[in-house]
Amino acid sequence: MEKVVERFLRYAIVDTQSDESSTSAPSTEKQYNLAKMLVKELKEIGLKDIDLDGNGYVMGILPARIDNVQTVGFIAHMDTSPDFTGKNVKPQIVRNYDGKDIVLNSRENIILSPDDFPELKNYLGQDLITTDGTTLLGADDKAGIAEIITAMEYLVQHPEIPHGGIKVCFTPDEEIGRGANHFDVEKFGADFAFTMDGGEIGELEFENFNAAMATISIRGRNVHPGTAKNKMINSIHLAHELASMLPYWERPEHTENYEGFYHLIDFHGDVENTTLRYLVRDHDMERFKSKKQLIQKCIDHINTKYNGTHVTLEIKDQYYNMKKKIEPVKYVIDIAKSAMQDAGISPIIRPIRGGTDGARLSYMGLPTPNLFTGGHNYHGRYEFIPVQSMIKAVEVIVNTAVRVAEK
Repeated sequence: MEKVVERFLRYAIVDTQSDESSTSAPSTEKQYNLAKMLVKELKEIGLKDIDLDGNGYVMGILPARIDNVQTVGFIAHMDTSPDFTGKNVKPQIVRNYDGKDIVLNSRENIILSPDDFPELKNYLGQDLITTDGTTLLGADDKAGIAEIITAMEYLVQHPEIPHGGIKVCFTPDEEIGRGANHFDVEKFGADFAFTMDGGEIGELEFENFNAAMATISIRGRNVHPGTAKNKMINSIHLAHELASMLPYWERPEHTENYEGFYHLIDFHGDVENTTLRYLVRDHDMERFKSKKQLIQKCIDHINTKYNGTHVTLEIKDQYYNMKKKIEPVKYVIDIAKSAMQDAGISPIIRPIRGGTDGARLSYMGLPTPNLFTGGHNYHGRYEFIPVQSMIKAVEVIVNTAVRVAEK
């Protein structure tokens, strides 16, 4: 308990936000600050062949104690979301949570309340790590890093536990969709892996969204408003009209489970030019294709209505549902389920309403489903993680290594 908490608190205060506007790899130099810390710790606990490459990936190996078993990998990412500040993180520990409101910041009256986040009630009597209300916490995914390293240290210190080879990797830039861009699958050398990047205790995920980014550019015509009749084309109005054509019930705030969505993440412009950016998501490939086609149909309608090519679309696929790659090796899911049950945890198998490094890695030849870290409310000031969930995550990693050896 003390080890995993101490590690997480130490990692959390290191600013590792990634930057979508950067073209470097990693996207921010400060991610190396954590990477170098992790290299030092992996050496100290006794892992072998530790490497930090020029793109910010940290890898290490725990050699096998028994022969003729598959090699399993555990992966977590070092960066935090660029959507909310990760600078000057000041974690707080709430001991023996009593089920009441938690005052994160009295000066700014920021409250973590079970009225808003009822899942808090699931952790009565447990110890919670929270933010101070002004930053995110960084449990996504520094909790995963702390859990993996603590599990590796435990295995090193208990040579009586049988296991095959275990590979670990800590990646940069997952939060901006580049975590697998420079991941060397052949160098990593695992037969399959798990990302420790999920949420609440028990989560086991091997389905994720198919994902695309749609950038819509609208060109208008600016004319003095006093003489604008039949001349002006206001690109902002065209943008609003286009946005209203996409089904409102397929926005993130109205969807759950296997329901996909169109998520408008950016809207800026003036009379002459406006740009919209949408995240397009669906677990089902055919529905995913239909969503992209609908955007184009809406654009075609606007262009026809206003007698010109005022609207153009650039759409790029980002990642695909890993289910297609996991199903042929479904035994890896059975291993994870057994590892959780060995720890007294009931697996919660649900689709990821997002993506992980594991989605792209699965298509790169490394089947990589996702396991829980224990955290809640990622990417914002209300993020928290129960200490007891982190401890269980460490146990699940150890149990997984044992189960792989038995397989």
